[in-house]
Amino acid sequence: MNAKSILPFGNRTFIMGIINLTPDSFSGDGLLSRENAVEAAAEQAIHFVEDGADILDLGAESTRPGASRVEPQVELARLLPALKRILTLDMDVLISIDTSKAIVAHACLEAGAHIINDVWGLKQDADLAAIVAHHSAPVILMHNRSNPDHVSRSQSLGNRYMGSHYQNLMQDIAQELQESVQIARQAGITDNNIIIDPGIGFGKSVEQNMNIIKNLGQLKELGYPILLGSSRKSFIGYTLDLPPEERLEGTAATVALGIANGADIVRVHDVKEMSRVARMCDAILQS
Repeated sequence: MNAKSILPFGNRTFIMGIINLTPDSFSGDGLLSRENAVEAAAEQAIHFVEDGADILDLGAESTRPGASRVEPQVELARLLPALKRILTLDMDVLISIDTSKAIVAHACLEAGAHIINDVWGLKQDADLAAIVAHHSAPVILMHNRSNPDHVSRSQSLGNRYMGSHYQNLMQDIAQELQESVQIARQAGITDNNIIIDPGIGFGKSVEQNMNIIKNLGQLKELGYPILLGSSRKSFIGYTLDLPPEERLEGTAATVALGIANGADIVRVHDVKEMSRVARMCDAILQS
């Protein structure tokens, strides 16, 4: 598979809809709390595609600040039934798997998933890059400086990682993303299958997250499509003093500015609304 052929970047913004197969999502949309999580995931997938999703991102391990890690077997037990059920729907949509584990990635790609979305940029599991290369799958490489010991907790606004020290925010992110790119290349992943993500919320302060969106265009110099994942995140909540379920407008602002500054894919919870935001932004930018 070639990411740049199936997703012709530059023509429009692509929408990635988040399907959380977890019990503890920060945004309150974890499907494992439902009576039948598999059918709930299938129903959400149908609605997302109807609302404009180009990619469905299935995740079974929460990456919210302070969340506990889960074993690969647990992750697969959550992912595979939902993945297989969604694939039976035969919809015109790509399936991404949000995982950092080679075992999980291999099983899901074998089952029919198309993309691997690694929040650790191939730096956590030494075997993951080879698995992705073996399947000729696109990979999303996210920048991540999260430290589980540096979490600020708020019952109303949710947890957030404290910001790391950067010599130069955008240059440091670019350099560390280049390290992930090098890991991918050495494993045999082609440039056409690499997508980068600056990692909003992962080891960044409120101000740093906003600066990333403001200066996102600087990452274009790396030559790869950019995914922006700002949806409902805590920097919006801390800026507007709002809980996750009330961050629609704040998310829309980050999506609009992200697209204006070069985002090719936006990863969102509210697919219908953000699809409309993206279409309007694209129309303005292409006018």
